[in-house]
Amino acid sequence: MSLKTLVVDDHEAARLGLMELLVGTAVSVAQMVPDGESALRHLDEDRFDAVLIDVQMKKMDGLTLLMSIRQSHPDLPVVLISAYDYPVYLARAVANGAHDYVLKSDSATKIEQTLSHACENGSAYPGGRLDNVRKKMSETIRSQQLPPELPVTSREAQVLRHIAFGLSNREIAKSLGISVETVKEHVQNILRKTGASDRTDVAVRAVRLGLVD
Repeated sequence: MSLKTLVVDDHEAARLGLMELLVGTAVSVAQMVPDGESALRHLDEDRFDAVLIDVQMKKMDGLTLLMSIRQSHPDLPVVLISAYDYPVYLARAVANGAHDYVLKSDSATKIEQTLSHACENGSAYPGGRLDNVRKKMSETIRSQQLPPELPVTSREAQVLRHIAFGLSNREIAKSLGISVETVKEHVQNILRKTGASDRTDVAVRAVRLGLVD
């Protein structure tokens, strides 16, 4: 089956390179656009099986575009592509509803497998980058197992892990299925209990103490 795919990347060389790379695979690059506005227009005018979006774009970054697509096309398979596998990119991709995440250095086979799995199963490829981060973000943290420097509850530890990944309150709320107001309350409790001065301070402590691999 040929997967009709929209590619969004603000570099022409990257768009053409992806199209050439995917020739002969199950991924059919049906349209290539340089920015988010063009992508949203094409999605309103045509039907695609999947969208492959560059994370770093100047006019509208890939994560912002992802959020817009989720509002108008909540079930459309969206895979992000980047030169970097930064944990914050992966965590934000999870929170904002990306199906998966690939690198520009990945092989045509890897990208094909990822897109095909996203389209067929509506989820990330098992054992892949996004799947591993998603599991980490949803993992239950037992307060008894935390170091004494983090005297927080299990739920607060989950929120703290999300803070350490660099997520906003809104993204944390979406990821954990709770309200933004509840997230704010957890954040205040975490700062008070740890004596941290702000989110950055407590995030650095969480990373240093192993809450984020």
